[in-house]
Amino acid sequence: MNSRRKEITAYFEEMDRSFFMDTHKEFAGLDQALPIGYEQTISQPSLVLEMTVALDLQPDSKVLEIGTGSGFQTALLAEFSQTVYTVERIEDLHVRAKERLAEAGFANIYFKLADGSFGWSEHAPYDRIMVTAAASKVPEELIEQLSNGGKMVIPVGSPMVQELRLIAKDADGKLTSKVLNKVVFVRLKGKYE
Repeated sequence: MNSRRKEITAYFEEMDRSFFMDTHKEFAGLDQALPIGYEQTISQPSLVLEMTVALDLQPDSKVLEIGTGSGFQTALLAEFSQTVYTVERIEDLHVRAKERLAEAGFANIYFKLADGSFGWSEHAPYDRIMVTAAASKVPEELIEQLSNGGKMVIPVGSPMVQELRLIAKDADGKLTSKVLNKVVFVRLKGKYE
């Protein structure tokens, strides 16, 4: 895990965050969330890194991402896993992220325009699930789509503050949940708002 953390951190530090932004580019170097339109944000860089490391990506991981947003987190996931299936509900963000990630040379990312609350059942199960919007509770659909031995990172709680949780499913399908941090994310729209 430690060498993987170093590898992810080194790649992350070379990433140009401004590439994933259409506005506020001059603030790309700041360690804070910034608006990307449609009441959405590009997450705080240190948090993106923390969440990615916590997910414990493997070279053969099949990853589901809920909330493509700018594509910043998607790029990091795609660099360190086999495939990423990413779902975004806002069409303009979906289209721009698709364009950006193609321009960056990624060929292992699949995009869906939909309500991410329900995951992407056609390609389930997933080894890893990354949720980049806050849910009032952990969506049952995502638990079902997580493979045995899989891990999910998700912010859960009220609109004001959430717990960033690492949920693991063991070989027998039993779940454990660990709180990693207190965070504030935009809401996961839909059934688990």
